[in-house]
Amino acid sequence: MGTDRRTVRIVLVNPNTNEATTAMMAKPGSSSLAGHPAASVHGATVHRGPSMIIEPVALADSAQAVVELVSELAPETLDAVVVSAIGDPGRDELDQLLEIPVVGIGQAAILEAAAGGRKFAMATTTHELAGSLTALVEHYGCSAEFLGVFLTRSAPLELAADPDEQEAQLREATGAAVAAGAEAVIIAGGPLSETARRLRETGSAAIIEPIPAAIARVQRLLAR
Repeated sequence: MGTDRRTVRIVLVNPNTNEATTAMMAKPGSSSLAGHPAASVHGATVHRGPSMIIEPVALADSAQAVVELVSELAPETLDAVVVSAIGDPGRDELDQLLEIPVVGIGQAAILEAAAGGRKFAMATTTHELAGSLTALVEHYGCSAEFLGVFLTRSAPLELAADPDEQEAQLREATGAAVAAGAEAVIIAGGPLSETARRLRETGSAAIIEPIPAAIARVQRLLAR
């Protein structure tokens, strides 16, 4: 990875205000850097907003909180920024402001899922964000490959309190996406990263984990 400094510094920004979620999301980010001892992932949490983004107004409002946080982190000392909410709040704004790679986990997951014209879908717990996620796919030019958002039966806050049930319902949603023709399924949500990992390990489908996808994209961009 190209940089003049000894350590490549990647900041993973959590647009939710939950510190525990930040630590949980930074873990797969760091694991994805295995084999790159000169690189590190640092989690950072926005100062304001909801503890979990579950509806479009909160998603839109969180963009400014993300931009504010990154501006406080001395961006000149960073090599890359990962926006770790599936709706990529603030990614476009930061991409215009900074000269370093700015990658959204939604962006990275969508581009990986659609690579080579592969048909893909999303499975998520956040029912109210289905329209926003569909718009994000269009924003990145992948609508032709997209088969839609497949939802859990229960609401996100309820499932966040019951990881086993969350996994079971996301497995159901993934199965429905595969039955509809999806060759890859994005588990759409930064806080769902642990569940995404478990689903991928069981081989239930071609599961796309957004955070590892984002770190892989950062590595490719830094290597250029």
